[in-house]
Amino acid sequence: MVQVDIALEKCTGCAHCRDVCPVNVFELKPRDQFPGVVDDAGVAAKFQFRTERSLAVNGPECIVCEACLFECEGECITITDDEGHVHTSTYK
Repeated sequence: MVQVDIALEKCTGCAHCRDVCPVNVFELKPRDQFPGVVDDAGVAAKFQFRTERSLAVNGPECIVCEACLFECEGECITITDDEGHVHTSTYK
């Protein structure tokens, strides 16, 4: 089974993952629902944090097309495929 993980401290809420995902893995939730998550200073220096964070609500549905990995500005998404290979975000 495919597993999709998001490092919430790096998620800027840009919504690119949700917008490009062909199988609707991602959903955005208000940042105030994650009071214990502290924003990553390195990401904050490069990007603006928005009012939401992304969650992989349908991770097992992922087809590992990697579209989200190329579009994630916070480079916070990691996908582990059925064979155990790890795919990580690399913002273009």
